[in-house]
Amino acid sequence: MKSDIATSEIAQPYAEALMTVAQSNNLTEAFGNDARSLVTLLNDSQQLRDFFDNPFILPENKKALIGRVLGDDTNAFFRSFLMLLVDKKRISVLSAICKQYLAILRQLNQTVLAEVVSAVPLNETQEQAVKEKVMAMTNAREVELEKKVDTELIGGVIIKVGSQVIDASLRGQLRRLSLRLSS
Repeated sequence: MKSDIATSEIAQPYAEALMTVAQSNNLTEAFGNDARSLVTLLNDSQQLRDFFDNPFILPENKKALIGRVLGDDTNAFFRSFLMLLVDKKRISVLSAICKQYLAILRQLNQTVLAEVVSAVPLNETQEQAVKEKVMAMTNAREVELEKKVDTELIGGVIIKVGSQVIDASLRGQLRRLSLRLSS
């Protein structure tokens, strides 16, 4: 089990190096899209994470898999960066590196990440309303939504922006009502 702090310490310099390469080649958004895709892929596939984490799998096999997963449409600089991670035996922290890169990119673009947990998937109108609410709260230029569905909320949403939490869920309202009635 890897420590989150140790992983973060390892990921930060690689994410910064990736950002430097991206900025010098005007590819920050393209790298951001590739990083988002990889984070989603790694979150969805335990088998892929296990493959990258396994020290007994030869680096050539990991590189071959990266080549197949990325396809031909991925930037050569980004592909080379991933191959470097394999050579340096840091491919197991790829998800953390990509997340750090995305955090740096959001900071550069004055974008805020808002985690939205809802009882049902949000439609475009509801997403736009959440974005506007977060923009008003944070004075950010853009808002990036990380959406999750939790059917136990019964209804409504929970919005997390940094350390701020707005609980507008039915479950939260019932909990607050219960606390008021019991005191």
